[in-house]
Amino acid sequence: MTTVLLVEDNEMNRDMLMRRLQRKGFNVLIALDGDEAIRMTREHQPEIVLMDMSLPVIDGWEATRRLKADPATKDIPVIALTAHALPAERDKALEAGCAAFETKPIDFPKLLAVMEREKK
Repeated sequence: MTTVLLVEDNEMNRDMLMRRLQRKGFNVLIALDGDEAIRMTREHQPEIVLMDMSLPVIDGWEATRRLKADPATKDIPVIALTAHALPAERDKALEAGCAAFETKPIDFPKLLAVMEREKK
């Protein structure tokens, strides 16, 4: 079973996406902010991280940069999830180390295809 770390501070978004992923057979771990995402990624070594970019404590861009700078987590793909659809936001996420960029509302079949392509 593939383990996914879902990093999302919005309860409605988090619950909806978590339920859909679980129905597809994923083991879903939850982090509510960037600091928790870094700690949980190091501790649990998920196959993939779904990272909201607008997070409290440490934002998703900085959390991704820290994960990519850490030898223990650098190979775990991070997919950016954001409501910011501007090309500059996409570029910023990719520069931080995200493997892919998906805008909200999430196109779930497309997200699943990206996850399959990117997971370690």
